[in-house]
Amino acid sequence: MNALEVRHAGVPGRLEAVDLCLPRGCLAGLIGPNGAGKSTLLQICAGLLPSDAQVSWSGRPLQELSVLERGRLASWVPQEARFEFGFSVRSVVAQGRFAHGDDELGVDDAIAQFELGDLRNRPVNQLSGGERQRVLLARAVATGAPLHFWDEPLAPLDPRHALDLLHLGTRLTRAGSTILFSLHDLRLAHCLDYVAVLHQGRLRAAGSPGEVLTPELLLEVFGVRARTAPGLVLELP
Repeated sequence: MNALEVRHAGVPGRLEAVDLCLPRGCLAGLIGPNGAGKSTLLQICAGLLPSDAQVSWSGRPLQELSVLERGRLASWVPQEARFEFGFSVRSVVAQGRFAHGDDELGVDDAIAQFELGDLRNRPVNQLSGGERQRVLLARAVATGAPLHFWDEPLAPLDPRHALDLLHLGTRLTRAGSTILFSLHDLRLAHCLDYVAVLHQGRLRAAGSPGEVLTPELLLEVFGVRARTAPGLVLELP
């Protein structure tokens, strides 16, 4: 049984009908130029954007799941970490347990995983952009959900924290979770199990990074030339 199945996901003028299936334990990335439809598809998958798409989580149609069930089964991290109120870091991370009855299970572990211990009592609206992003990611991990949807989580992070997140994602998926997130760094995309390439609102290709991210496709979709030795190097044509 697939962890995620999406059929006929589309929004007029933004995304053509896209079909996507992800198995359990998959670290998957959505890549594509700006405006390709990555955020739109993620929001459809997460049930946050009205659509005629047929979305199933672990074989269960999304429309049949209650709000609390969705909160236990999936996490969402938005592209921008905005906070209007000065809640403490720990209280925001603990929000990830709301659907479980606010039991706070795993909250302190999530704080430690994202190196937020020294900031646990700091108001979130006084943090840097990267720190705020780590708070949202810690909240997502604290849910203990088997399915995660993260919109460009790496963008605000420095290189070390970005690599830490990839390593954490690998550990979560090896333990059975499935993660679908959008990203722009094509070098990091090669570290994933699966990539889906969106171009002009259409699914252009999907599969393992080695099969999909060919020089021909990168030139067509991103307008860059790629060399793969000694590592992935991108150049303007």
